[in-house]
Amino acid sequence: MGKWSRRAFISVGVLTGGAVVLGVAIRPGNRAKKVQGIIAGKDDTVLNVWVKISKDNTVTVIVPHAEMGQGTHTALPMMLADEMDADWSKVKMMEAPGQEIYANYALPKGFLLEDKKIPSFLTGTVDGTFIAIAKQMGLQMTGGSSSVRFTGMLAMRVAGASVKAVLLQAAADKWNVPLEELEAKNSYISHSKSNQSEPYINFAENALELSQPANPHLKGPEEYTIMGTSPKRLDSPAKVNGAASFGMDVSLPNMKYAAIRASPVFGAKLKTVDESVLNGMKGVQKIVKLVDAVVVIADGYWLAKNALDKLPITFEETPNDVINQSDIYDDYLGKLEKARQEGDEIKDIKKGNINKVFSETTGILEAEYRVPYLAHATMEPMNCTAFVHDGICEVWAGSQNPLGYAISIAEALDIDQENVKIYNQYLGGGFGRRFVPDVAVQAVLIAKEVDYPVKLIWSREEDMRHDHYREANISKFKAALDEKGSIVGWENQFMYKNEPEEATHIPYGVDNQFIHYTKTENHIPWGYWRSVDSSMHGFFTESFMDELAFEAHKDPYEYRREHLANAPRFLKVLDLAAEKANWSSSLPENWGRGISIHKCFGTIVAQVVELEIIEGKVKVHRVVCAADPGYAFHPDGFKAQMESGIVFGLTAALYGEIRIENGAVVQSNFHDYEMIRMNECPKIESYIITSDNFPGGAGEPSTPGIAPALTNAIFNVTGIRIRQLPVKNHKLVANENVLG
Repeated sequence: MGKWSRRAFISVGVLTGGAVVLGVAIRPGNRAKKVQGIIAGKDDTVLNVWVKISKDNTVTVIVPHAEMGQGTHTALPMMLADEMDADWSKVKMMEAPGQEIYANYALPKGFLLEDKKIPSFLTGTVDGTFIAIAKQMGLQMTGGSSSVRFTGMLAMRVAGASVKAVLLQAAADKWNVPLEELEAKNSYISHSKSNQSEPYINFAENALELSQPANPHLKGPEEYTIMGTSPKRLDSPAKVNGAASFGMDVSLPNMKYAAIRASPVFGAKLKTVDESVLNGMKGVQKIVKLVDAVVVIADGYWLAKNALDKLPITFEETPNDVINQSDIYDDYLGKLEKARQEGDEIKDIKKGNINKVFSETTGILEAEYRVPYLAHATMEPMNCTAFVHDGICEVWAGSQNPLGYAISIAEALDIDQENVKIYNQYLGGGFGRRFVPDVAVQAVLIAKEVDYPVKLIWSREEDMRHDHYREANISKFKAALDEKGSIVGWENQFMYKNEPEEATHIPYGVDNQFIHYTKTENHIPWGYWRSVDSSMHGFFTESFMDELAFEAHKDPYEYRREHLANAPRFLKVLDLAAEKANWSSSLPENWGRGISIHKCFGTIVAQVVELEIIEGKVKVHRVVCAADPGYAFHPDGFKAQMESGIVFGLTAALYGEIRIENGAVVQSNFHDYEMIRMNECPKIESYIITSDNFPGGAGEPSTPGIAPALTNAIFNVTGIRIRQLPVKNHKLVANENVLG
């Protein structure tokens, strides 16, 4: 999938220049009949592409998102079921198949329009247009913290309310009673005056003949019965009893296993491989040569990997073979300086007169920060099972974008997309890595060479060294302070800009700002990584904010408060975090406390870290997290995602570092790309603020703020300002008088 952004949609004129006219021709209507044969059994009635009802009155919600631990397979059914007034105890979930009709229009609609209201007479047109866009882009993705805030709000809730509306109308018609006298509750419709009550299924066939409203009445929070509660997750039982199927669990008749070794330098092609060394080796079935890799197929994975290790393999030399990490940073610095000198910076934000402020202010502070490349390091290594036969290609994998996989596979095999069947599995971690269809494309290219299913498994070394990485980056800051220490000028220059758009934006009241960036190219593959750009800029901006507070001789929390006077939503989140952390209380010797606040994907998160320095090592004891997502539809699930994002970000801040030497990745496994272990995990407290804002995301917003809160706490106790991650590369010595 290409890197589309909100601005990209606007720039191609999705909603201008004739797109609305196009939409008239593609008004979606009710597509229930088109999916009947795809998702329904003989006892099911499909009322909407997102919901079906069975003969026993069970409601099944069709969810166009993968489950990788974030709880989507529970939260989205909750949202539809609540609007439908369904009996939650009889609600089931089915993941949408990776077929074009399940391209998720709510994603482009949400990323572009968010919570903007559309007139009723245009809703069908706009939705039809976004369906076409989603199909063209192969959008069925799970990521961008979009599941609840876009699919839930713009598709699930609307579908539930629309279905309820036609069921009620069908009941009114059948009983010949006024519509307003009917009540829908727990998957039954009742008419108290005539003492009639029947299950939804009894009205389903008649409801199919009615036109579902495009803009049905949606409940207010005071009417919720399921949303805002924390029922048990629908995916938990299968994961507890072992019935859950992940990609690694797939087993097919006559299936063989494949191990792969790709060129260590990205982009280099395979040169030679001496296949003769494996002649007669028991269990080895075939050697497959790809453009940049060698594959061994065998009766078992261990056999395949051992055989692969015995193969003499050479790859072609490339100009990238001499590139080291220092060269990449030097290139960045050169591009940044060149952009500054030539005045061709790419503008992100520009307001006020930054040059005038800097020329007239004596209180100037500058700082430079760096972050390294980061791998996703999912606990389940990359894998895919493929079977190419009879003109079709069947694929079993855990994907964050099944429809996108289908499109890429069809292109790779030069077959029609409808001949690609994707059976999506649970994901043992994703974080953006399983957007990329590279493993699936490899698997099908291998499988087409044989007449049996093949499960391709990447070794951990292959996984670590052939990821699509969060980029390394450099960010330069310059700020002007007035005589009171307040910020009157803010300049930030950095490399690249991806998503989310607001990652570099500061909430603080600064009248003069110039935020800009430049670009360069290298051979390291880029990929979406949890919270994307915010994973870097949260560290950059909140670290610099702490430096400014210290320069102004002010408390870091109070200094932020002063600059958030005109941002009450941010201020409320910051205050709650400080209050729950008891910010002003004293700490034991060699302990420190740090704070941060950042908004991304619609959710504001403030964090306070309490840590101890023990013999030069960091021990994080406590993290207090306050978040305003607008509304938490499954509070326990939201808190779990806050915890997950914090642990993920803390791991990266303490240990995460991918280095390039001689064009290739140095790290290979968890011994040199470390993870936080259970004994290192701090106590995490999460607090939710409910506001009247459009709901924000949960999966990503807590990741950006943990690194700066951590390093600010380290400064608080040691006086050492960490401007380059990870922390493990710094020698730390406690200094209890640092703030004296």
